Amino acid sequence: MATNVPERSKPQLDSTTLAMMFADARLPVGGHVTSSGLEPALRAGLTKRLVPDYMLSRAGSVSLVEAGVAVMARRIALSCDGLALSRELETLEEAWAARTPSQELRNVSRSLARGYLRLAGHLWPDDHAIALCNSKARNTSRSVAIGVIAAVAGLDAQSLVRLSVYDDAQTIASAMLKLEPLDPTITVGWVMDSCLSVEPVVGSLSQISNIDAIPASGAPQIEEWAELHSLTTKRLFRA
Repeated sequence: MATNVPERSKPQLDSTTLAMMFADARLPVGGHVTSSGLEPALRAGLTKRLVPDYMLSRAGSVSLVEAGVAVMARRIALSCDGLALSRELETLEEAWAARTPSQELRNVSRSLARGYLRLAGHLWPDDHAIALCNSKARNTSRSVAIGVIAAVAGLDAQSLVRLSVYDDAQTIASAMLKLEPLDPTITVGWVMDSCLSVEPVVGSLSQISNIDAIPASGAPQIEEWAELHSLTTKRLFRA
């Protein structure tokens, strides 16, 4: 006679393992299409000597906005469902767009999001939040996508903040080796310095609980460079 056996919960990877997986440049999400603004910056006259300063500048501006949005998306995905989830994520997208004036940067972010969501849809095919973000009717940004995926995968908020900052810095470092080749060990130090520069605010960023608390530290020059870059036909990266 058959007996009812309680369904066992699906095991989850450790948060550290998840962070390493999502930080891996070999992850099939299309991250190779962007240089995190480095190519436009170099075209505009930024010298190789100033690239570490450029990375630190992004870490203290763009990366904090992206990390804050991702943390908020994670919180929403963990606390809402149904129509409430849809409404809250839509409001968050508007807040992200207001902090990202460049249309080109918004387009690049949404393109990257599609890569992440395609992967997430394969890994968690039955998750409602992933399916919602994957809907053709939505223009999900990369930060919101990563935040929702973090909630589904079990990635903690502090690891999510560090992942956002690291990914941006590492993207610049990888692009640098293609645009202005140099000893790769040098760029590793640049990435470490960028990540260390935001470590004092990781705790506070990971505790963000409302949209108004998301940093609004814009980078107008980077936005302008991205818009100009979108008009050129000779480029390695979209932005």
